Amino acid sequence: MKFDLSEVTGVIKERRTVYPEQFTDRKVHRDMIEQMLINATWAPTHGKTQPWRFKVYTGEGRDKLADILSELYKANTPEANFSENKLQRLLERVTGTSAIISVAMVRTEDTRIPEVEEVEAVACATQNILLTATAYGLGSFWSSPKFFYEKGTSERFGYGESDKMLGLIYLGYPSVGWPKSHRKPLEYITEWVD
Repeated sequence: MKFDLSEVTGVIKERRTVYPEQFTDRKVHRDMIEQMLINATWAPTHGKTQPWRFKVYTGEGRDKLADILSELYKANTPEANFSENKLQRLLERVTGTSAIISVAMVRTEDTRIPEVEEVEAVACATQNILLTATAYGLGSFWSSPKFFYEKGTSERFGYGESDKMLGLIYLGYPSVGWPKSHRKPLEYITEWVD
């Protein structure tokens, strides 16, 4: 065997959502984030288009992100659904988190590759970030606010009209015990065709 399968499986099975409210004040180091992003770039990508793009928000950069999110939430939330509490919670998550990575898909000009495959590649890259965070003992939360899928969002983040924002990854040291979880047994989700 080329790698220790029990360690690889352990990291995969231990990956959990840890919410920003459950993070300590301890800072996530830049070199750790850089390693997460390097690992992200090794995700599968049809035609090697590498459609993933990341922006890392730390320090005062989190205030810039908070401004963008506030603007987008206000512009894309109907008055009947608008909640000042929800907006405040969103902003507190940003300003109270050590580091946040925005994840975007930049569409290739090679239209032979379906857009969905580009989105899938970025999702795989995101999983690599989450698994690397788990290996470091960091909590992570992949959030995709509903307004990320509205027209104009990708442009607000500095991308083109055909690009897509796919979420924010909040990173921090957990202040709580590592969450437990379970999955359905294989026989409920798998059909063997011989």
